[in-house]
Parts: sequence; C-alpha cells; structure tokens
Amino acid sequence: MKKYTYSEKKDTRSGFGAGLLEAAKENENVVGLCADLTGSLKMNAFADEFPERFFNTGIAEANMQAIAAGMTIGGKIPFTGTFAVFATGRSYDQIRQSIAYSNKNVKIAASHAGITLGEDGASHQIMEDIGLMKMLPNMTVINPCDYNQTKAATIAVAKYEGPVYLRFGRPKVPNFTPENQKFEIGKAILLNEGSDVSIFATGHLVWKALEACEILEEKGISAEIINIHTIKPLDEDAIIQSVKKTGAAVSAEEHFRNGGLGDSIAQLIVRKHHVPMEMVAVDDEFGESGKPEELLRKYHLDTPDIVDAALKAIARKI
Repeated sequence: MKKYTYSEKKDTRSGFGAGLLEAAKENENVVGLCADLTGSLKMNAFADEFPERFFNTGIAEANMQAIAAGMTIGGKIPFTGTFAVFATGRSYDQIRQSIAYSNKNVKIAASHAGITLGEDGASHQIMEDIGLMKMLPNMTVINPCDYNQTKAATIAVAKYEGPVYLRFGRPKVPNFTPENQKFEIGKAILLNEGSDVSIFATGHLVWKALEACEILEEKGISAEIINIHTIKPLDEDAIIQSVKKTGAAVSAEEHFRNGGLGDSIAQLIVRKHHVPMEMVAVDDEFGESGKPEELLRKYHLDTPDIVDAALKAIARKI
C-alpha cells in the first residue's frame, strides 16, 4: 500500500478562501457575494484586496443567488458564499430557475456541509445537499477532500464554464494532497491500487478511507482507494474499471445514503457491471449537536465503519 502522511490539519473552507483570492488575481471578472458570513467562508482576504468586487448581500441567500445569475449576463464569474444548508435548501428555487435551468455561470460555494459542522446541530447539518444539486440538469457537483484540493478546485471552477456546486467544510482535517496539484473536474484520483475491494470516497471521508486501507492490509485485504472529488459528472470509466478488477465496491461519504455519491455509483454498476456494494453514509435521520469526531463515530462514518463495509462487500462476492 502507498503510505500517505500529512504535516498539518487545515479546514477546507480556508482552502476555498485561498483559491478564491488566487482566482481573482488571475481573472478580474471573478466576483464574490456573501450572505453575511464573510469570516466563516474565509472570504476576508478577497474582500480586503478587491472591495469593489465583493458584495455582502446580508442574510438574503435566495436573493444572493438571483443577483449572481444576473451578474453572469455581463460576463462576471460570481462565487456565492454561505453555509451549505442555506446555499441549497433556502435557495433551491432560485438555483433551479435562475442558475441551473438558465445555465448561468454561477459558482455556489457551500461551507459547513455535512455532519462535521458539529455543535450547530441538525438545523445546520445538511446531508441532502449533494442529492439536491446533482439532480439539477447543467449543475456540476464537486466535493474536495482537504485544504490543498479545495484550493485547487476553486481555481479550476473559476475557469470552468457553467453552474457549479462546490461543497466544503468547517473542521480541520488532514491536508495530504499535493500543494500545487492540477484539479481536473470529472476525473477521479486513484490513491491506492488494490485487488479485493474498491472504496470510493469523497470529501472528509477520503482520509478515513486511507486509514481503513491500512487496517484492511493488516487483515490481508488489498483495497483500491479512489477519491471521487467530482460527484457530477461522475468518472464512470474509473469506477467501472476498478470494480471489474476487484469485484466489490464501497462508497463513503458525509451525506445521506439517499441521493449521495453511493446512490450514483449504485445506479452505474447496476447498469454496467454489477458487483456487491456497501454504502457508508447516514441513514434516514437528522444529526445532532456534538464534536465532529464524535458525530462521525455515532453516525457510522468513521474508519472502522469503512473497514466493516469492505468486509461485508467482499463476503458477498459470488
């Protein structure tokens, strides 16, 4: 197994902030809008350096999305920043009608996604946002795994033409991907080659999947780990190529089982190459207040849960 290490833990929302600033320096059409959460979204540096290109819309998230859609008509590349629960749930009509249906070049930057939001509890821990966004025609959905990848994804998104939902989070997580990586939208990343089971992970659970890989190796099991940072468009070739080799699949995500990455992969393998599959995701229940690591354990999104899912999938091989 290839060994991965990290020198520090950093929050992915800070990766977005750094990426936004760099993208703005490269292209004067990049503008930022924020629903009164500039500090939480780490948009401060952008706002300080380009005050004429930053717009605090106040606590009016739906209006912010509509303003951004209008800005694209004049050639601007707007990034709208707020918590994921407000970026999607509160603004769905505007996103559907004014951004996705109209195919406007708006980048929806959604922070504090998933259960690792932590202490703010169920009202803010949105775990249906990937499903909401991936079902919209024209919408690209990206969920990077660490600070470096989030920064690279933000820069790539600014150069991409079309609506994008960019999902990231609040907690500090291992920062292990290359600092100056090239981010390819729609292209999965093979982190470890394996022969017994394919583990497809996204977001914060990519590192957990790598930890699970080490434990499985100690059990004599060779796990293939693939980082699915782009959930839509899905890298179907990479997924099918992997499951044809291993004969078993596991998905791991900080999202509801319904509508998430696992749902997309299951639909794919049913159509193109059926293998036994297990999903590491939240069942049909809301979260609660708690520390991120405690919540990952309680809702079965931790390293041991990925190990167990892999063992179950392998046991179901014919």
